[in-house]
Amino acid sequence: MKISLNVQMGQHLTMTPQLQQAIRLLQLSTIELQQEIQNALDSNPLLEVSDDDHNTLTTAANSASESSNETPSDNHQQDDYETEASATLDINTNTDMPDDLPVDSAWDDVFTGSSSSSGSQDEDDEGFESRSTVAETLYDHLLWQVNLTHFSLTDRTIAVCIIDSLDDNGYLTAELDEILEAAQNILPDADIELDEVVAVLHRLQQFEPSGVAARNLRECLLIQLKQLPESTAHRANAIMIISEHLELLGSQDQTSLMKKTKLSESQLLAAVGLIQQLNPYPGGDIGNNESNYVVPDVIVTKRHDRWRVELNPDTAPKLRINNTYAGMVRRADNSSDNTYLKNHLQEARWFLKSLQSRHETLLKVATCIVEHQRAFLEKGPEAMKALVLRDVAEEVELHESTVSRVTTQKYMHTPRGVFELKYFFSSHVGTSSGGECSSTAIRAMIKKLVSQEDPRKPLSDNKIADLLQEEGIEVARRTIAKYRESLNIPSSSDRKRLL
Repeated sequence: MKISLNVQMGQHLTMTPQLQQAIRLLQLSTIELQQEIQNALDSNPLLEVSDDDHNTLTTAANSASESSNETPSDNHQQDDYETEASATLDINTNTDMPDDLPVDSAWDDVFTGSSSSSGSQDEDDEGFESRSTVAETLYDHLLWQVNLTHFSLTDRTIAVCIIDSLDDNGYLTAELDEILEAAQNILPDADIELDEVVAVLHRLQQFEPSGVAARNLRECLLIQLKQLPESTAHRANAIMIISEHLELLGSQDQTSLMKKTKLSESQLLAAVGLIQQLNPYPGGDIGNNESNYVVPDVIVTKRHDRWRVELNPDTAPKLRINNTYAGMVRRADNSSDNTYLKNHLQEARWFLKSLQSRHETLLKVATCIVEHQRAFLEKGPEAMKALVLRDVAEEVELHESTVSRVTTQKYMHTPRGVFELKYFFSSHVGTSSGGECSSTAIRAMIKKLVSQEDPRKPLSDNKIADLLQEEGIEVARRTIAKYRESLNIPSSSDRKRLL
């Protein structure tokens, strides 16, 4: 057997630890970033929170955005909007620390964002209560009423078993036999009958919210109607319709309803109007009043007819290198303590540069998005332009995957509300004039048309397609149906109303 030696040459990409860290920080949300920063502060003594009010990074980045957005440019095609994203840090750059470090080096690598806890002692009491108060659940709300009611030990046990069996909408999901068995297990010595369970259930059905502890929709609506004063107009007709003709009411069959109930059109419509005031999900409003807050990463404002893009200064704490520890690093010192400080100093510098790269890249992408979607900011969703990741990636000279990471779980505060950056990206549909229309704009048009339609004669998908065709937008009926379903808009037959 003859032994031979083959030499091959190839290339492969190796991601440095700094690059890996930069990519990981890039895709973190604001909350995740704050947690990551806190972990870095806990593990690295060379990092500290700065008390300096001058945010070097944010100020520089925002200054670049402000100057580019507010300073007219002779070479720019748009006179009222100027954007030139600040230069991003090349995360591929080798920033390894040299072996020899001067003792008297100036460690001025400072990252400044702002403290996430921006609240002050001067905040009003209402804000304090909203943060400190725990949302009341349906269970707590009903149990509170049970405690205010004169129940025997047996009835109270049955009541708690019933409340435990309610779903989030306030409906009883367990059978009465199951509730009886549960109560008997809790009180084995008590002689509990099914009639007692029924009696306690009826008492609970008089609690707030009205209609709670019902076993089905019909019972829920009837409970609410019977709690109305007898003098309420059309109450009797509404009770009769719910009791005997709920299915016909659900199908919106006005002709059959008039025939079965022997009511005139005006009487039927008035009774249906009363029914529409009822709540089919009585427990849905209890415990769902907790506010969910989104901290925007970018703030967009309009000044002097020009759009200004800034990083939110309240997304991260101010960080800097600890000068005291950094000054302890000595040249040509291979002791364990010096090596420890040197390694953590390098990690701190990498971390600060990665944060800087993240914020500069975010600002560039956000500025590009605002430039493309200025019509949306000024006119609304119907003016949204078609935009894909490739368009932004080519303009800011980044890879599509990088743009995708930047726009995921990142939010922009605009005069029209807070939106995720991905909201501004959408596919396009051709127009009769040869142009393009954003799918987001088409959804907004569909929503507007449906909101303006006659409830008695709702627009079909074909009719919506025809109306959009008149506007020069060519959309197939299937596409209309897909967009309508994505907006949670029922079909025309389901949207038809008697009122």
